[in-house]
Amino acid sequence: MKSKYKNQIYIAITLGVICCIIYILYRYNYIPHKKYTCEQFGYTAYISSNDQDHDGIDDQTDILSSANNYIETKPKYKSKYYTTGYPNDEYGVCTDVVAFALQGAGYDLMTLLQNDIAAYPNAYDIDKPDPNIDFRRVRNLKVYFQHTAIPLTLDITKTEEWHGGDIVIFEKHIGIVSDNRNKKGIPFVIHNANPIQASYEEDILETWGTIVGHYRIS
Repeated sequence: MKSKYKNQIYIAITLGVICCIIYILYRYNYIPHKKYTCEQFGYTAYISSNDQDHDGIDDQTDILSSANNYIETKPKYKSKYYTTGYPNDEYGVCTDVVAFALQGAGYDLMTLLQNDIAAYPNAYDIDKPDPNIDFRRVRNLKVYFQHTAIPLTLDITKTEEWHGGDIVIFEKHIGIVSDNRNKKGIPFVIHNANPIQASYEEDILETWGTIVGHYRIS
């Protein structure tokens, strides 16, 4: 009888460990989450009235497309300094996803941020501005988008107000909102967070941490 109970305890512990492993793998997107489109929830994708680079594609669509084009290069996560400002090799960080997404739509984030720092120096906690790195810091982008972009809801349950091409800012992280959504209608995020993340498009809005900004380029 004791052997039987030991076997039952062993099985229960094993099943518990397996469930924990599955939960962790799903929680961190190593088990892919099913993706849904806006249309499946009855939402119409947001279309911007502006076309900054005059390529016939509106800004919102252009930003989303450019973010996807950038992550297709599979940038490896590594923080480096570049005299070119924009990374020119196989590496990058979270802010580069946003910078290249905007660049593809006709916005030079490096120059735009430096102009804003010059206009509002007291708003930025920067002793000596450096255009090559300032636009690659989340803390600076928080201030910049507060000054220049359209502020949107931080409530992820208002799923109809989140659209592909929006910018989402966490306390120490930033990314581009995807046009794919989870089963609740909450969108995925296109981002580059660390060397071991499962993919560049992940279901993280509910789990990453406190959302401090949600913006749309005006």
